[in-house]
Amino acid sequence: MNETICVLDVKIDNCSAKQAMKTSVEYMSTAVTNVVELVTIETLMSVRDKPDLKRAIEQSDLVLPGQAEILEAAGVADTRHIQEIETQIYIKMYLKYLHKNHSRVYLLVETDEEVDRLTACLFSRYRGIQIAGAAKVAPGTGMDDMLVNAINGGEVDSVIAALSSPVQEEFIARNRSLINARMWLGTGKLMEPIYKDKSKGERFASFIDRLFFKREIEKNRREMSAHS
Repeated sequence: MNETICVLDVKIDNCSAKQAMKTSVEYMSTAVTNVVELVTIETLMSVRDKPDLKRAIEQSDLVLPGQAEILEAAGVADTRHIQEIETQIYIKMYLKYLHKNHSRVYLLVETDEEVDRLTACLFSRYRGIQIAGAAKVAPGTGMDDMLVNAINGGEVDSVIAALSSPVQEEFIARNRSLINARMWLGTGKLMEPIYKDKSKGERFASFIDRLFFKREIEKNRREMSAHS
């Protein structure tokens, strides 16, 4: 069993990239859809007042910390583990696995630019991956049926969802039982460094997200101390 940490009332599996990858390989040999969620600061902040969505995340088969600040917030000081997360070792290992096994993949993103850039990146660096399709997912579009049909029609091994929170979490919570893929990997925006250079504005927004996250963690700790 993996060690579990809890950050802003969300339970997260605290395991190495190698352990997570071993589990993912096991998932890829099953007949059901296994959900792996990489939790980000954005995820934790967007679901903190949404208990139903928190439960949906925790019902994933594997919930992994996607940013080093999440480990730090839980008091985890394992330098090696922090470095693995900072360099996104698990994502790279998973993509290499898909490449080596010529796996069929469906991509879910948010913009035409992301479709083009991510597809081009995977074709260049992980040529063995067979991209069965890619689609844009936006909040409130009501296109679930069409997207699920496209995913299932592609007979894919894996879905990679690179969506903002809570769009990503809500989509899989609604459609998990309908999707025919061995594994769903929700990466949020963690794959962006692989295929996109962040603009100055995006870097500033990321800084603000981290600042608010740290304040929320401190607030949470003070509340817990007051009730202990």
